[in-house]
Amino acid sequence: MSQGGGHLLTSCRPAVEEPVFQPGPWTPRYTFLLLVSRDMDAERETLQSTACPEVQTFCQKHGLMFEVVDLRWGIRNTEATDHMTTELCLEELDRCRKTSIGPAFVALVGDQYGPCPVPTLIEEKEWEALRAQLTYRPQDLELVARRFRRDENAVPPAYLLQAPGAGEPHGPEEATLTSVLRSGAQEAWRLGLITQEQWHRYHRSVIEWEIQRGLLSPAGGHQGATVFLREIQDLNKHILEDCALKMVDRLADGCLDTDAQNLLSSLKGRIADTQPGVLKAHHLPWSQDLVNPKNKAHARYLKELGEQFVARANHQVLEHLRELEVGRQELAWLYQDIRHHLGLSAEATRTFCGRQELLAQLGQQLRQSDSHPHMPLVLFGPPGIGKTALMCKLAEQMPGLLGRKTVTVLRLLGTSQMSSDARGLLQSVCFQVCLAYGLPLPPSQVLEAHSRLVQFFHILLHTVSCRNFESLVILLDSLDDVAAICRARRVPWLPPLCPPRVHLILSACSGQQVLDTVRRTLQDPKAYWELRPLSGSQGQEMIQLLLAASRRTLSPVQRDLLWASLPECGHPGRLRLAFEEARKWASFTVPTPLASSAKEAMHQLCARLEQTHGQLLVACVLGYIASSRQGLSEAELKDVLSLDDEVLQSVYRDWTPPSKELLRFPPLLWVRLRRDLGNYLARRPVDGFTLLAIAHRQLAEVVQERYLSGPNRAKRHGILADYFLGAWSQGTKKLITLPLVGKPLNLDRKVAPQPLWFSDTVANLRKLKELPHHLLHSGRIEELKQEVLGSMNWISCRGISGGIEGLLDDFDLWAPHVDCPEVGLVREALQLCRPAVELRGMEKSILYTELLARLHFFAISHPALVGQLCQEAQSWFRVCPYPVLVPLGGFLQPPGGPLRATLTGCHKGITAMAWSLEEKLLVVGTQDGTMAVWDMEEQQVIHILPGHTGEVRYVKVFAKGTLAISASKDHTLRLWNLLSGQEKFNIWDGGSTGLTEPQIWSLHVDETKKVVYSASGSKVSAWNLETAELVFCILGDASDPWRCTAALASQATLLTVSEAGVVSLWSSATGKLQGKQHLSSIKEETPTCGVSVQKQGKIVTGFSKGSISLVSSEGDSLLEKLPEAVRFLALSEDGSLLAAGFGRSVRIYLADSQGFHRFMATDLEHEDTVETAVFGPENNLIVTGSRDALIQVWSLSEQGTLLDILEGVGAPVSLLVQGGALVASASQQSSSFKVWDLTYAQQPRASTPFLHRTGLTAVSHNGSYVYFPKIGDKNKVTIWDLAEGEEQDAVDMPSEVRCLEVAQQANLLFTGLISGVVLVFPLNSRQDVLCIPPPEARKAINCMALSKGEEHLAIAYDSIVLVLDISPGEPCPVIDGPTYTFYTQLPATISSVAVLADSRVIYGMTSGDLFLYECANSKVFPLEAHGSQVTCVEVSHKEQLAVSGSEESLLCLWDLEACKWKFEMNYTSSYCQGVQCICFSKDDKYVYAGLKDRSIIVWSVLDGTLLAVQFVHAMVDRIIPTSNGFIAPTRHGYLIRERFQCPSSRASQQDPLKNFKKAVWMVKARHREELAAAAGALQDSRSGSAQGNKSKSNKRSQVCLLV
Repeated sequence: MSQGGGHLLTSCRPAVEEPVFQPGPWTPRYTFLLLVSRDMDAERETLQSTACPEVQTFCQKHGLMFEVVDLRWGIRNTEATDHMTTELCLEELDRCRKTSIGPAFVALVGDQYGPCPVPTLIEEKEWEALRAQLTYRPQDLELVARRFRRDENAVPPAYLLQAPGAGEPHGPEEATLTSVLRSGAQEAWRLGLITQEQWHRYHRSVIEWEIQRGLLSPAGGHQGATVFLREIQDLNKHILEDCALKMVDRLADGCLDTDAQNLLSSLKGRIADTQPGVLKAHHLPWSQDLVNPKNKAHARYLKELGEQFVARANHQVLEHLRELEVGRQELAWLYQDIRHHLGLSAEATRTFCGRQELLAQLGQQLRQSDSHPHMPLVLFGPPGIGKTALMCKLAEQMPGLLGRKTVTVLRLLGTSQMSSDARGLLQSVCFQVCLAYGLPLPPSQVLEAHSRLVQFFHILLHTVSCRNFESLVILLDSLDDVAAICRARRVPWLPPLCPPRVHLILSACSGQQVLDTVRRTLQDPKAYWELRPLSGSQGQEMIQLLLAASRRTLSPVQRDLLWASLPECGHPGRLRLAFEEARKWASFTVPTPLASSAKEAMHQLCARLEQTHGQLLVACVLGYIASSRQGLSEAELKDVLSLDDEVLQSVYRDWTPPSKELLRFPPLLWVRLRRDLGNYLARRPVDGFTLLAIAHRQLAEVVQERYLSGPNRAKRHGILADYFLGAWSQGTKKLITLPLVGKPLNLDRKVAPQPLWFSDTVANLRKLKELPHHLLHSGRIEELKQEVLGSMNWISCRGISGGIEGLLDDFDLWAPHVDCPEVGLVREALQLCRPAVELRGMEKSILYTELLARLHFFAISHPALVGQLCQEAQSWFRVCPYPVLVPLGGFLQPPGGPLRATLTGCHKGITAMAWSLEEKLLVVGTQDGTMAVWDMEEQQVIHILPGHTGEVRYVKVFAKGTLAISASKDHTLRLWNLLSGQEKFNIWDGGSTGLTEPQIWSLHVDETKKVVYSASGSKVSAWNLETAELVFCILGDASDPWRCTAALASQATLLTVSEAGVVSLWSSATGKLQGKQHLSSIKEETPTCGVSVQKQGKIVTGFSKGSISLVSSEGDSLLEKLPEAVRFLALSEDGSLLAAGFGRSVRIYLADSQGFHRFMATDLEHEDTVETAVFGPENNLIVTGSRDALIQVWSLSEQGTLLDILEGVGAPVSLLVQGGALVASASQQSSSFKVWDLTYAQQPRASTPFLHRTGLTAVSHNGSYVYFPKIGDKNKVTIWDLAEGEEQDAVDMPSEVRCLEVAQQANLLFTGLISGVVLVFPLNSRQDVLCIPPPEARKAINCMALSKGEEHLAIAYDSIVLVLDISPGEPCPVIDGPTYTFYTQLPATISSVAVLADSRVIYGMTSGDLFLYECANSKVFPLEAHGSQVTCVEVSHKEQLAVSGSEESLLCLWDLEACKWKFEMNYTSSYCQGVQCICFSKDDKYVYAGLKDRSIIVWSVLDGTLLAVQFVHAMVDRIIPTSNGFIAPTRHGYLIRERFQCPSSRASQQDPLKNFKKAVWMVKARHREELAAAAGALQDSRSGSAQGNKSKSNKRSQVCLLV
């Protein structure tokens, strides 16, 4: 039979996750499309094939998933009208109405009313009323009694409709049954025995039921609803014609069904009366071939219908999105997450029983430990034992256990988006705790890095504890469901001890890896509570509670069978499985015995499903869900089934699909199977979607065993990979041969498109998460390399949408399975990008710049993957819509270099570090007393060690890397277990006896005696490492504190050296004084540092005037006298090498029988004060760090050859700690530290950087050669060939080089020397050297400059400037002059200079003064702006403008004709430290500036706009413009070569500083200032006061003497 209308159920769900630090509210959104009438098949086809794809694309761009649910599509007519289909349709309608945004219900109403379905269930009272009306019609009564059976197990009892027996006719009897029930209901209603609503159950057709439920019921409403009504004009005049009868309801004899037509008219009238706004009528003229698609009128109608549907649906989506935005609550995502877990908790405790003794014990444990530090609790047991129910019950009872104001935080992990990964979980918990206690929410910089978030979580727990207010209880159920914990070696956020009034309760499955991971942190067995099965009686009680909650019961026979199948079974999971079976038993059902185990029960479930739905369908549905990484949405599952040819061939074995253009899997078949699966499927919100997953571990194991063994596994993953690749979307047709057709059909499967980006801001998160997983497991490794790991589009999309940490996690997950060294290069390059991304934010231009500038070195040698990535990046830059700097070559450290990682996890400077080599850990102490333990394999914080309240001064690791002891300014020692993160004890050391804070702190651990010696000021204490008891305490003279202390184990003595040079010897066992003596080799010097040499039984001591003395119990001897105070002493691990740091130098000594002697004739020189040094593991290297943030690596096997210069963290290098082949570097002024790999020196490098550190560089031949003072010998200039990566030549100088300039056109190299001489070398010849003498003897040159046309050279000394002429000549240009010489009459010295073609000179001073001097007229013009040293000044190529930069980060653009500033640009940020160098672009449109914060900025000359900011990781010494950009040598030893690309229209320009939290770019324009001043002057003149307009320069006046 046919129906007269249709409904369209579609689904729109969010497809994008908001940034991790502010997760958006998760709201599943559906739109429901249900088409049911045969007379509207053409309309259905139009919507499915053309309109719905348009709406789908629109929804995806707004972050929504669009789903069409047409339950009557693709099935036979008899299935479409049966009672089960109707029930399922109504259930789907309710589901979509509750969860939909946009169109939730769309009905297509034509001219058929359709049949009335028979109710499937009749309650007992209603049954008795109907039966009473049939008493006198025995035949009808017999029919009804045969088709309905009483179910005593329902509460209250009910009568269930039975399917016709085998061989019984279906159609006629169904019609008779409907008629009988109608007549009985009519009479019962007339007599008042049933309600009108009950009467409707027998008189409504399917279409009316659905419109009533979706539109006309009080709960329905019109929001999201649309009814498309087709009205055929003059249909009544032709109603009896054969062609018209096909379009209306007919009786069984073929005649017109007038009752049905009247009911349809009534339904249309009610829609028009009650919901006129949703009705969209289409009027068609009558035609005998009206339904023929070739009919033009009909085709036009279909086109209009499709367009109207698209417009209406899109409008509804936008309206709902606007409403959501207006009503969006701040932190709505958090409140929704909390409600989600509370709702699940209420459901879990509804049928809770037993466990009372365990609950009481846990409650007692919580109360007893509430007032003092205690361990977290871990509940464990096998899967299904009831851990979740117990955790929820505990959460419910917390107010009664610890007080009604107790703050309880509950998370059922893996059930929501935020609880499915460790980072989201910590964010959610931290936000909730902060809100509950009125604390500041975690700032964005904390949320951006997981290590910072871990530290914030630990500090938060202690902050809550210190408030001494309400207790806090955090319950985290099922750690096994957090993927990151499953893969990790440790759980970094898990505190080994909870502070008072803070409780952490976890649950995990026994026998799983996660529990073993937790045990590494929580090692005390008392922390673990095992859940055991319930008793037999408790198990029966649980079954009874579950049955009662579902309004079911069992017959005595069934109950006996159930108990017999579960002898003494107290496993809640097994009991729930038994309940799921038993609840389906009707009282007349004869059940079969239940399975004896959970696994057997799962096999029985699969077998029953296969019998009902077919083995292939069950295997594919469960196989696809189990194969997915995180689960599949229903829309995805139906799409995937539509791509599976085997499934479609099975479905359409006995009938053909309704469309000749498209082929889909019938949704009804899935909905039926979903209903039968019930609670075996879990719904999990992930990335804004509701995903289906296997709910029970046992079922997941059975699915793997039954359906995913052998080739089936790869086949399922292969089809899923095709789907997420989008291989068959967007109209791409796929061939299939259907059984009844017999020939291949090329049909569109209408699956969702799968681009990486749905719009500019909406990423396809599902593709990002699923595609790599399926490519890998389907064996398509090459596609995994090309589409994922080697695709710049994928890398950028994954990084932007999920952050750098998520991107690196993905590479760690997939790369090990790919045997390709290029993937390793990409992964390491991404790791090196991390600092820039954390500083600037994850933007496409930043990521592309970082990767291109690091991987370009390998583009030619590795073309397949790295070369492709570089080409993709370059292609993107060519179409970038906003101003951007485009790398033209590699200039950042490439993969394979020394830098292993840059890590940030602290909020203060780092003051102490120590390695645990055996455990691959690094312990870090900070200025605020916080200590962190880093796992250097996983590069993440695994423990935060709280306790110290003052700066951590010293950390010592011992006991094979498992223990560490720390000393702090708070006068405490703390012993830590590095594996668990627990504090074993803390000792109050009492501080020094002196009044002033001690300068020297040291710790010495004697593992043999199990004693630690702590020394500070004039006090030495010895403490037992096992009992923390004081062994002895030595108090010295407070007026003469000890500066050096050593524990000499071989002599069992403690040796101290005091400030006055007194050497004391003490017994290391008792602390008794054994002798005192004065230093004989040192006079009038104070000890500054010391290091013990255990093999020699001596202490090497450095002194304030440069002496180094060897001190032992037998006396002292002078090793050597250095030129300056000894700043530090460093000893190699074996004691054979000693390094002494003084001033800017390090001297190396070799051990001998007498002590030490000098190892090398030359010292290791830095450009700034050396702060620290450490030897390599094999004593063949030494690494030194200095105040200028540079780290230098020297070869000791090659007599001090400099191997590399490394950039620290942008602050003085105060710490270097060696651990095997790794060295960690840190600074007291930075919260970041770097880890370097020393083995790189033995490996071939992609590009050899030029080693320079003075900041003096010059470049020639368009960047082919770089010139700089030679390392170790500043009297030479190195000529570095960049193409060959080696030194080409070195030019000798008579004295130290102070500055370098290159005349590109004249091919001249100008070298300014400390003697005041300028030597000029022709670049093409080394023979003809010109010498320009200084104006006065021995005056050092400060700076030089060439005019743009290279006609003039300006040489600046402290207060003198020379201007010389350069003219062409043979064989080299001629230099004449000086033409002009002038003096500045100022105390400040000249710091920068520029010269113009007309001999005008611009010079800046160390005081901030800037002047323009006209040599021809002897006139000087002050240019007033800067308040600090002018670091650079540059003239434009047309010489109309100049730009100057200073240490205060002020850039000024000057109009040289007016001698006034045009723009002032002040760039302030927490990182910026001044301007290093500047230049104009070749066309004078832009200014390029290198800043001391290791970035380059581009600024518009036209309007002062900041166009681009690029972090380049190293300071830039000089910027030289090229035709389309610039080249710039960096302190890293690479040459930056970039193109600046600026679109003609900057309307689409993004803010270059938008991701800087504290960066401001302020521009002052003179014309605006003058307008404001004029307005102010006018106002003042009107008020009669003019004094305020007078302004005076605060600059010193100057007279220049012309010579």
